[in-house]
Amino acid sequence: MVCFRLSPVPGSGLVVLCLILGAISSYALELNLTNSKNATCLYAKWRMNFTIGYETTSKSNKTVTISDLGNATYNGSICGDDQNGPKIEVQFGSVFSWTVNFTKEKSTYLIESISFSYDTNDSTTFPDAKKKGIFTVHEPVAFRIPLNDIFRCNSMLTAEKKDVIQHYWDVHVQAFVQNGTVSTKEFLCDKDKTSTTVVPVTPTTLPSPTTTPAQKEKPEIGSYSVNNTNGTCLLATMGLQLNMTQDKVVTVINIKPNTTDFTGSCHSQTALLRLNGSNIKYLDFVFAVKNENRFYLKEVNVSMYLVNGSVFSIANNNLSYWDAPLGSSYMCNKEQTVSVSGAFQINTFYLRVQPFNVIEGKYSTAQECSLDDDTILIPIIVGAGLSGLIIVIVIAYLIGRRKSYAGYQTL
Repeated sequence: MVCFRLSPVPGSGLVVLCLILGAISSYALELNLTNSKNATCLYAKWRMNFTIGYETTSKSNKTVTISDLGNATYNGSICGDDQNGPKIEVQFGSVFSWTVNFTKEKSTYLIESISFSYDTNDSTTFPDAKKKGIFTVHEPVAFRIPLNDIFRCNSMLTAEKKDVIQHYWDVHVQAFVQNGTVSTKEFLCDKDKTSTTVVPVTPTTLPSPTTTPAQKEKPEIGSYSVNNTNGTCLLATMGLQLNMTQDKVVTVINIKPNTTDFTGSCHSQTALLRLNGSNIKYLDFVFAVKNENRFYLKEVNVSMYLVNGSVFSIANNNLSYWDAPLGSSYMCNKEQTVSVSGAFQINTFYLRVQPFNVIEGKYSTAQECSLDDDTILIPIIVGAGLSGLIIVIVIAYLIGRRKSYAGYQTL
């Protein structure tokens, strides 16, 4: 944990900020705000990322995902006073800023609103944006929490407005902290409550958790790509089968490429492929570079519409699949399973991906998965054949010796 002690903010006392360094795809941010008496007045810990869509000068649409939040600063965060409520303000460089406002009622406090601003004048993040300027989306929340309770939501929360999608998870926040002590009494979001159930689409009921679902036909193979100013920067070819489990009920959905849209973004250390369709709000594959010489699948985020109108959302930013050297592609023709969580897995078929260093829009030499590597079978087969031959020779020898002894019986 790396802690930063900042000079007092006028009217708010000392600010102590702790940034827990996490994966490149998302960071856990922790804010402990104290007043002039050095007592905690506001506490928050959370994870988040943002996806922004914009129109390019060539009239095409692009998206950029902001998940590397390691450069966060918190200028303007305050405990609040009689005239102004508490506020969390976070800046990510000079391009993005995020604000949460709180208000207080008699026995509750409110997460009143969330605002997010981004500057398309930044040529690194938005190199070909048609519209230049600072844009802000404002989301009224008005979510009530009992005083002296800490709000908790480990599940993913999604706010979508205009061209911006905001994701939050592992959220713990308490404004108006009483007597300087953060409460241990939690007020849960609906998704974290045990009474909340998810109704799957076209379910297959299982008699026990260990029973496997009925086999479904293999999905169609789809080809996907992401372009930037230099041309094609990401290639992916694969058949995708989504498996969701809820209350011993399994739902299996095959992705249909001809009805699936795809977008994404490419950066030096991360790359994103996003799929969406009629019942899939988004399915994100986030790739990252490790050790400066390899890439791998680091994160998967999914949000799907269910028949009852609710949304099934899962995120995991700590994966380690599809590992291959930079400058090559990763290939696995056999069926492979990406386990995102206990409730969500992705089966891939005839997979090939290259999220970095694509040259002339073509795949580079592939590193094959171990499932496709049949070379190890050759020595096994040869060894088994030789072992069998030796056994046959030994048995024949023993039978021959036994017959020889039988020819010299004592008269």
